[in-house]
Amino acid sequence: MSSSRPEGLELLSRLPAAPNAGWPPLLFLHGAYTAAWCWEEHFLPFFAAAGFAAHALSFSGHGGSRRRKALDACSIDDYVADVAEAVARLPAPPVLIGHSMGGFVVQKYLERHAAPAAALLCSVPPQGLAASAISLFFGKPNLLIELNRLMMGNQVALERLREALFAQPVAAEDLARYVKLAQPESHRAIWDMMLFNLPHPQQVLAHLPDRDHLFIAGAQHDLIIPPSLVEMTARSFSVKATIFPGLGHGLMLEAGWQAPAQALVDWLKRLF
Repeated sequence: MSSSRPEGLELLSRLPAAPNAGWPPLLFLHGAYTAAWCWEEHFLPFFAAAGFAAHALSFSGHGGSRRRKALDACSIDDYVADVAEAVARLPAPPVLIGHSMGGFVVQKYLERHAAPAAALLCSVPPQGLAASAISLFFGKPNLLIELNRLMMGNQVALERLREALFAQPVAAEDLARYVKLAQPESHRAIWDMMLFNLPHPQQVLAHLPDRDHLFIAGAQHDLIIPPSLVEMTARSFSVKATIFPGLGHGLMLEAGWQAPAQALVDWLKRLF
């Protein structure tokens, strides 16, 4: 793995031993409360082994990127600008793969920028976070409280983080490590996703070659972005959603992470 910080942005990279000249690079975008490290656990080495140049960006205020002390001033538009900056430094336009908040950032980026393809994994829908918040409020109020504690930079219970992210068993030492790596999220970015900066699906689609170049997927046991919201996102873009059985919201860290990773590889190879 290599790590770089172009102009203060952390970019983790895994390059294939035998790159395919016809395949675009991949740029993975993380969700709230985390950073590029979540992709390095499994996805970056897996996609590099499959022949893709795989990169993961930490948004401003996250991981090893700039503005850690000014996180709450960061907006979704700032994260979109981070993506544009990272894209400009790659050798070719990348496929954008966003998880949760990262999927929302992908949508906002595609309103103004073209990409060869995009994948939204357990993504915040174009309608925003309100439906997710309501679902948690009535279904899992204690989990909502813990997520708010995390956003404020407070410690959270290990069991609540496990419930939020995982449907499958996770080793205690791994869970403790993930808690240590977790971080607060920008209140401004959360409000942007809730109400103030929602994407426009038709503008998004206008910057992709066609609907086949948009992959939308979710997880059967996701409590944060449940399958019903993933299906709503898919309907907004007139594509079919893939729901991975047995997985939770943190599908790139789940014990069964290979299923979504392989599905993405198969989709990419069909396209390119």
